[in-house]
Amino acid sequence: MPTLVNYSGDDELYSGGSFYPNPVDLGRLFSIVSHVDLYCPPSKRARISAPFIFGGNEVEQDKKPSIDVLPDECLFEIFRRLDGGKERSSCACVSKHWLMLLSSIRKAEINHEVLVSNDVDMITGDEDQDIESDGCLTRCLEGKKATDIRLAAIAVGTSSRGGLGKLSIRGSNSLRGVTNVGLSAIAHGCPSLKALSLWNVPYIGDAGLSEIAKGCHSLEKLDLCQCPSISNKALIAIAENCPNLTSLNIESCSKIGNEGLEAIGRFCPKLHCVSIKDCPLVRDHGVSSLLSTASMLSKVKLQVLNITDFSLAVIGHYGKAITNLVLSGLQNVSEKGFWVMGNAQGLHKLTSLTVTSCRGITDVSLEAIGKGCINLKQMCLRKCCFVSNNGMVAFAKAAGSLESLQLEECNRVTLSGIIGALSNCGSKLKSLTLVKCMGIRDMALGFAIPSPCTSLRSLSVRYCPGFGTSSLAMVGKLCPQIQHVDLSGLCGITDAGLLPLLESCEAGLVKVNLSDCLNLTDEVISALARLHGGTLELLNLEGCRKITDASLVAIADNCLLLNDLDLSKCAITDSGVAVLSCAEQLNLQVLSLSGCSKVSNKSMPFLEKLGKTLVGLNLQHCNSISSSTVELLLDCLWRCDILS
Repeated sequence: MPTLVNYSGDDELYSGGSFYPNPVDLGRLFSIVSHVDLYCPPSKRARISAPFIFGGNEVEQDKKPSIDVLPDECLFEIFRRLDGGKERSSCACVSKHWLMLLSSIRKAEINHEVLVSNDVDMITGDEDQDIESDGCLTRCLEGKKATDIRLAAIAVGTSSRGGLGKLSIRGSNSLRGVTNVGLSAIAHGCPSLKALSLWNVPYIGDAGLSEIAKGCHSLEKLDLCQCPSISNKALIAIAENCPNLTSLNIESCSKIGNEGLEAIGRFCPKLHCVSIKDCPLVRDHGVSSLLSTASMLSKVKLQVLNITDFSLAVIGHYGKAITNLVLSGLQNVSEKGFWVMGNAQGLHKLTSLTVTSCRGITDVSLEAIGKGCINLKQMCLRKCCFVSNNGMVAFAKAAGSLESLQLEECNRVTLSGIIGALSNCGSKLKSLTLVKCMGIRDMALGFAIPSPCTSLRSLSVRYCPGFGTSSLAMVGKLCPQIQHVDLSGLCGITDAGLLPLLESCEAGLVKVNLSDCLNLTDEVISALARLHGGTLELLNLEGCRKITDASLVAIADNCLLLNDLDLSKCAITDSGVAVLSCAEQLNLQVLSLSGCSKVSNKSMPFLEKLGKTLVGLNLQHCNSISSSTVELLLDCLWRCDILS
């Protein structure tokens, strides 16, 4: 016979009602003391399954939610059986713990089978179905927004919305920076990832990038910059697991060296673009192994590396597919290295070469490159202090396919070398750019002018203080078919120097940049508008303080195609703006009046009239224009982007 329990403590059977005043407390007692038989009138049992703590005669419920009592293994099995991405995203919003647990589930571990009872028809709407994960989404985290929690949220949230294709992490939160945990979440939830960029993330190491290699086999582009914790181990994992890798950029990664590059060359046959900069462990062995085995390489950048002539010899011999080559800061490469690279006859497909701060570029090696790279079209030399006039002329004669020549801070090259190069470059040179070449000085007007370079279409001479009136006149006679002229920062040129150039241009100027040419006046701008107004599309007069409203009158009367006009820091007034607004044939799209202190609120109706065609208007530092006028313009010109 069941034992009867007398709750009151005496020998009599308790009669009438529940012996525990609170039904909930009764449920607690039942859930714990299930082995004791009790007698009481029927009552509804409380559905509570959380653990309880007994203290004396009190039964206390643990305040911790009951679902959290389940071990992570059980939650894992539950979460991976959730039917759709919407359900998984909802669960991820419950807590950080659930979010991180969901992000640890790999895409392949999700159970897509749905059990439906026989008597229930399953109706699935379009909004509940997962989109094909083809990697169409892009996410970028910068600075303090870059945390493991955000990466986990991205991994869970993007899996059902097309899949993450590109991820960029630049910097990290100083308190909760991105670590291997966050990158592992991406690896688990984003197998469609094709492009990964990691900049300045000191807490991401080999473990995190190795997880990417294991989970993201479709990875095509990898960009690592200032990642001190990533070593050859992670790069080898990428090479072995990501055969579709096509682009690799490594910069300032102190632990990456030869072994990683060797593995990339061996296991990534589709690699066609590689850039390596400032990695002290990268030497000749790594570079030569990569270049000799990656036969599809077409774009190569090697900057600030401890490589020698041997690496350049390998480039010259094995670089049969290279079309773009950038070499910068290679202090251990001598003239011999560049000479061998040019004479190896392997760079026949090279079309663009940029060399910066390399002592090995001399007149001799430059001529060898011109002879060996028969299809070279673009040549850029920066800070090559051993290149002189003789080298420039010899290179121009040898490089028969050259279309663009750019010299920056090559101070041994003078105007004589430039004229010699122009007269010997053949019939394909279209663009010449000179920047900060201090060796260029005005020459005597009696200098014999060689045969003209009729192929040149673009001339850019920027911030060469010695390039003055006579130099400009000489170049103008030598290049009569110029259409684009950029003379930024040439304080020495005057109206007398520019006017012969304008008169000798037979094809008609299309783009003219005269910014910071302080000595130019209205006379030469009026001549420019009169001679080339039928072709001129862009005119930049920023900083030309002697330009007044008279120039705007000539522009309004003669320029039919002008769509971009920069008058920043010029001496124009409201009257000049009024003249522009009255020009019926003028259809300006971009107008800059930045720093024009004489333009005031009176120009409001004129700017409003010009605004019918404007898409960009710069009114910054126009101190005579009030903020209220700017607000009115913003309301009227709602299609125009106004800077104020």
